[in-house]
Formats: sequence, C-alpha cells, structure tokens
Amino acid sequence: MRVEFNEPQLFINRELSWLAFNERVLDDARSRELPLYERLKFFAIASSNLDEFFMVRVAGLKQQQASGVAETAADGLLPAEQLSAISERVHALVEAASRLWVEELHPGLLAAGVSLLTRDKLTAEQKAAARTHFTTSVFPALTPLAVDPGHPFPHLRNKSLNVAVLLRREGPKRRRNVHGTSLAVVQVPSVLRRLVPVPAEKGTAFLLLGELIALCAADLFPGYVVEHAAAFRVTRNWDLNVDDEESEDLLSTIQEELRRRDRGAAVRLELDASARPQMESLLTAALKLGPMDVYRQQSPLQPSDLMALTELDARPELRVEPFTPTVPPVLRDVESILHVVAERDLLLHHPYESFDPVVRFLEEAAEDPDVLAIKQTLYRTSGDSPIARALSRAVENGKQVAVLVEIKARLDEANNIAWARKMEESGVHVVYGLIGLKTHAKVALVVRREGQGIRRYVHLGTGNYNPHTARLYTDLSLFTSRAEMADDVSALFNMLTGYAVAPQWKRLAVAPMGLQEKVLALIQREADKARRGEPARIVAKMNSLVDATVIRALYAASQAGVEIELLVRGICCLRPGVPGVSERIRVTSVVDRFLEHSRVFAFGAGSQPEVWMSSADWMPRNFLRRIETMFPVEDPAIRQRLLDEVLGVSLKDNVKARRLQVDGTYLPVGRDGTVVRSQGVLMELARRNNQPDPKPLQALRHATAPDAPIPPRQVPQTGS
Repeated sequence: MRVEFNEPQLFINRELSWLAFNERVLDDARSRELPLYERLKFFAIASSNLDEFFMVRVAGLKQQQASGVAETAADGLLPAEQLSAISERVHALVEAASRLWVEELHPGLLAAGVSLLTRDKLTAEQKAAARTHFTTSVFPALTPLAVDPGHPFPHLRNKSLNVAVLLRREGPKRRRNVHGTSLAVVQVPSVLRRLVPVPAEKGTAFLLLGELIALCAADLFPGYVVEHAAAFRVTRNWDLNVDDEESEDLLSTIQEELRRRDRGAAVRLELDASARPQMESLLTAALKLGPMDVYRQQSPLQPSDLMALTELDARPELRVEPFTPTVPPVLRDVESILHVVAERDLLLHHPYESFDPVVRFLEEAAEDPDVLAIKQTLYRTSGDSPIARALSRAVENGKQVAVLVEIKARLDEANNIAWARKMEESGVHVVYGLIGLKTHAKVALVVRREGQGIRRYVHLGTGNYNPHTARLYTDLSLFTSRAEMADDVSALFNMLTGYAVAPQWKRLAVAPMGLQEKVLALIQREADKARRGEPARIVAKMNSLVDATVIRALYAASQAGVEIELLVRGICCLRPGVPGVSERIRVTSVVDRFLEHSRVFAFGAGSQPEVWMSSADWMPRNFLRRIETMFPVEDPAIRQRLLDEVLGVSLKDNVKARRLQVDGTYLPVGRDGTVVRSQGVLMELARRNNQPDPKPLQALRHATAPDAPIPPRQVPQTGS
C-alpha cells in the first residue's frame, strides 16, 4: 500500500532548521578547545548569518503576511506562525550569544591583554585621548540628524550602525516631543575604523567607534543636554523584486533594483541592552516595527568589527595554525593540465587541494594557440577574479569566449554586474541566462583543435569559480575529456546562450529539465532493491534538504528497507527516526573550520555504488528555478576516493558532527573508540600526500585531536 507521508509533523520547518544550524555555528564560538580568535570568528559568523536570514527569509515571510498570503509549507506553519516561532528562537539565540560574550569572550580578551572598553569604564587619560581622536578624526565626518516635525526620521541604510540620542534643551526654552525629550540620530560612518585605540597600562585597549560617538554626542548638539545615548542597528528587506519576463533590459533593471534596496522595509531592530524603554519605543514607532522585532544585546551590535583585532594581533597562541592547500602529485611539474586531462579524469578536493589548477586550466586555455573557444558559467566570483581576467585575455588572443554571468546571484549582484561590464568591454560574449531561472551550475568548457579533429575539455564543480572561497569552503572539482560528457556540456551551453531546446542528456542530469526526476528515480531504484531483499543504501552529502517530494521518497525508501545516511550541513526538513517512517535514516551535520559545501551522492550497497556530484542541493529552488547540473563519476579510482574520503571520513566524524534527533534538535555524536575529526583527517591526508612518500588514507590511525589549532579566517557560513 502506498503511503503519502503528508502529515505536517513529518517535516521540520525550514526556517527553524536554519536557526538550528546557526546555533551549531555558535557552538564553535562556545568551544573552549578552540583558540580565542577562532571562537571570536565563529561568534561574528553567527551574527552575520542572522543578518542575511532577516534580510531574505524573515523579510519574505513579512511580505507574505502583509499581503495576506496563506501559503503553507509541508510542515503546515503559516507565515504569522513562523514569524512568531522565529522571534522566540532568535531571542533565545541572541540571549545565549550575549551571555557568551559577557561570561567568556570578553573576559578572554581581557586575559589576553586586549581591553575592549565602554565609555563608562574609561580612565581620565583614556577619556582625554578618545575625545582628542573624536575631535580630529571623527567629528568632521558625522552628520547629526534631528527627529521632530520638521525633520522626519532619517532613512537609515541596511545593516547600518547608528547612535540614538535623547536630548533636552538647556535653559527655559525647550523643544520637546510628547515624551519630554527630543530624539536625534547619528550614523556611524562605515569608512572609519571601528576600533579606536586608547592608552593602556599593559596590553592594548580599544573603544568601539559607536561608544566614542555616544561619549562625545554633546559636541554634536550644542545647546542641548544629552540625557541618554545608545547604539542601534537596522536590518531591512534586501531581496530584489525583478520580473525577468517584463524586463526589456535585465542588466539595467537589476541595477535600478540595487539602488532601491536601501529603501526596503525594516525587519529587525538591534539595540544596545542599556537603551532606555523610551528610546526603544521611539525607534520602533519610526521604523514601523513591533516588540518581537527588537533584539537587545549586551555584546557589540556588529561583531564582525571585532575581527580587526585578529589583524592587529599576530600572537600564534590566540589563533590557529595556517593550512596551505596542496597540489596533487599528478599536477606537479607538468607543462599542461590539458594534457593530463586528455589521459585521465581528475578530481580535486578543495580546500585540502589547491584551487590553482582550476585557474591554471583556464589561463592555459587562454594562451594555447590550439584552443578555439572557451565557455563558462559564473555564479559568484572574487572581486579580483583571475578567471575573469583569463577569459578577457583569451578574447585578446583571438578565441571565441562566451560567459554566462548570473547577475541575480543574491548579495553578489553588484560584483557580478561589474565583471559582466568589464568582460563585455574586452569582447567576451556575456549572457545572463534563461528567463525566470538562475544559472547556478558550475561548468567550464574548452574546445581545442587536436590533429584533424576537435577535443573538448570540461570542468564541472560543486562550488563557485571563486579562488577566495575555495580556501574556505569544502568543494569538489572534476576534470574530464570524455566525449559524452562533453556532448552534454556543449548542449547545455547552446541552450543557455541560444534558442536550443534541451536535448536528451547522455550523462548529465540538468535542472529544471529532469534533475529532480533523476534523483527520485535513483531513490526509487534503491527502494525496489530493498523490496526484493537485496542490499540497498543511499549516502548523500549536501548543504540543505528541503524538497518535500524527495523527502517523501526517502521516507518510502526507508520504509522499504533502504539504509540511508544523510550528511546535511545546514537546513534539513526531513525528520529522522520516526517509527514506521524513517527509522533507517540518519542525518549528520558537520560544522567546522571550513564550510561544508560539496554535494555528492552514492546510490547502492556493496563495492560498486553509483556516485554523482552536483551543484544542486535537494531544494525546490534548485530543482525548479535554477539551471543546475548533476554528473556521474565514471572513473573507478575517483569514485572510490569519493566513497572513502569525502563520504566515508565525514560519516566517521565524532568531534564536530552533530546528529539530528526526531524532535528537531541536534546532539553530539558519541565518541566510541578512536577520535575522528573529519576535516582534521583530510588536512592530514593532504599534508601526507604532499610528501615524497605519501601515506594512504588507511594509514591514518586517528584524526587530528579536537583541540588541534585551526587557522584564523572569517568563514562565511552561507553560500551556494
């Protein structure tokens, strides 16, 4: 009998699952096994993650609520119910972060000789130095903004840090509002350094710029007495509202929307814990926010400002040991990467293995006189992209170059538009993809004349063509010159740049033209095996699992007897361990030094499972609203490496891994026997493979200990 698995209680809410992920990020800030600056980094990451969550997810729910949309997800919660649950969960998260700051991180800085002072803790000498700095370096850049009937509340930029000031007029003539005081706002300039050094008897001491402005606020309002001053921060709806089909010029439309972004509705008010209730009331009224939208903090409102401390202080005991990505032996001292790929498929595991060969692959193609054409997708790239420069050089060298730049890549629109303009000016054929779809696939194609014919070289990846994030994210790169894979990639580019209809794919599965169906068929195949009494297994690693149709298929497979291991770093809406539904499903999340970002799936038990890599998570947006690729791994050695190294080691993690429970919470995986930290194992493996006599993975008897140092990097915890 077919079971539909439609009950809402079988699904975890998407937004609450994401918040659970961010709690796991904050767990690393809590970890006393990590050096102080590494903990501070994760503290800042958890805060910046919440920024994007409110800018996009909470803003979207508020829009649904305002428009009367009653659309429910598989978990059954309406927008208003989700907003209420989010507010409760985030208030608890912010309270926990404030407590962590007050009880551990701030005292930890003091113990390390770094004083982060507040204005009421300054000595006379420090106060004098701070006032001198204010007068000479800060005051000229400030614009005091009155708020009264003649001065409406200013429109403050998204994520801007500000100081609110309550004033009263000196003398008998007082301009007052209904509360008996006047409100003013001072924006904290983003162009000034946020940590102001002040004299210290020993070590170093700093005052946050917002605190300095609050200390000297009276200088900005002569004739008024400052009754109270406190920092606050506003988060706004930051999503773009673009209709591809109605836009005659998509580039111009998005540029206009970017200019409008800062006029989006406010969705969150962060307020210093010391702020008076009167100040909160005035600010919420001006920003049209309710009490549940206000988040008071005892910690700095913008923890990312604290990362400047790590740049000023090089003490090794406060940070983590640097890790340098290695180059695989097969690519060392070779004249041509293309020649290597002509002979064999090649896999790179970033950031353990360097991203440089990917850049070199394109740079070599740009200079090779036998290369006729280069085609590539760019979803996100770095601000100083060597890849974009290589593509421009290829045009100068007479090659045909076509690049699909996704200018709707969330939060990277401006950067991508700038690169699109530069490449167009150099002669690159730049296109923006298919109407109504984002192009999220990571694909490059090099067409080369060899002998009397043509050979095509392909790069397919799970991550973006961004050399910077390739040192921070775990991702996979596959190089191949297999003809049928190249046929599919050529057809994909023809579809993206021209009017070609999607073909019958030979090797690739492509969204939205069948990728979801392929995933469902692979799951169904394992379920059918289990029903016949054959061994059946699924191991899938991804960032997020949200798609209800796929989740139901996994439930059915579990019920049929398939053993299912899911490595889901972030959002997981599947509820494991439900009797009669998902007892055979385990969900594990690893949050560690590098952001787990690779997508790799294995279907089948025994020695020869089918292995696929992909640019796509199992989410509705990836299946239905994006151009994505999933591609098979046909080389036996690479397939085994993915099973052993990428999937196998992650499944053994008992240091950084957390296991999803049936109630939606995450608990540490128990440590039975050998301690295994998966990223530590992979770092050690990369180091050993860089030696003249590299030891195989099996030679690693244990992983890096949990207190092993980890390098200081501000690792973004979102991305796609």
